[in-house]
Amino acid sequence: MTSATRQPETPAPTVPLRLIATDLDGTLLHDDKSVSPRTVAALAAAEEAGVEVFFVTGRPARWMDVVSRHVHGHGLAICGNGAAVVDLHGGPGAHRFVKVRELARENALDAVRLLREAAPGTVYAVEQTYGFNQEPEYPKLHMEIPDALAPAEKLLAPGGVADDEPVLKILAYHPSIDPDDFLATARIAVGDRATITRSSPSALLEISGPGVSKASTLALCCAERGISHEEVVAFGDMPNDVEMLTWAGQSYAMGNAHPDVLAAASGRTVANNEDGVAVVIERLLAERL
Repeated sequence: MTSATRQPETPAPTVPLRLIATDLDGTLLHDDKSVSPRTVAALAAAEEAGVEVFFVTGRPARWMDVVSRHVHGHGLAICGNGAAVVDLHGGPGAHRFVKVRELARENALDAVRLLREAAPGTVYAVEQTYGFNQEPEYPKLHMEIPDALAPAEKLLAPGGVADDEPVLKILAYHPSIDPDDFLATARIAVGDRATITRSSPSALLEISGPGVSKASTLALCCAERGISHEEVVAFGDMPNDVEMLTWAGQSYAMGNAHPDVLAAASGRTVANNEDGVAVVIERLLAERL
């Protein structure tokens, strides 16, 4: 692991920086889920310098209050691993979905069935634009009360309790399988019916629509702004960040990152608790002067 006094390792930038894309948990946020004063100042300095900052997270929109004060002018964040682009200007509970890339119920039901067969004992929750539903056996991982308790097949059935809103992703939890083994098993079993990744240290998978990822939705947002991938710097720490880090012109794995992230990123910075994102932003802005 790098020390707090070392400079980030990265090749020299060859094009101007126009957008910063950063994951939240394990990356921008400290482990206590706070945003440090140093990081707040770095984000504000980037915006003042004309560099847009996008939060790109696996979190649902309702969990974005921790950073909603720091979205600056555009007000947008990419949530649910790319399943939604959300305008956070309204504050907690009043956010507006700008773009939704839903998981079709047919694909969701296929994924549930195939993963149950490949990994018996898997239990599910269903994440929607506003709602959250789960199976009775699904553990209380998120400290929230579900809107409904029922088997996933019933939650996802046409006319079921989850039929009034788009499905953003399914959460699949297994109590005993190694997290990386669970991810590999699920990707083989489900194939191209869905995109499967993980961001938790436990065996908790996140299942989205085919082709939906942080990278693909970030690419859409950048294209709308005339920003190329070479003009983007990205930060992350877990497997759900790999595609985004590979896509961006510059990318940084945190000092606390998963091995797959360390392999994917073009550079490294210090850990989230050492303000690794701020360290890089400060240096990149200084190089612009």
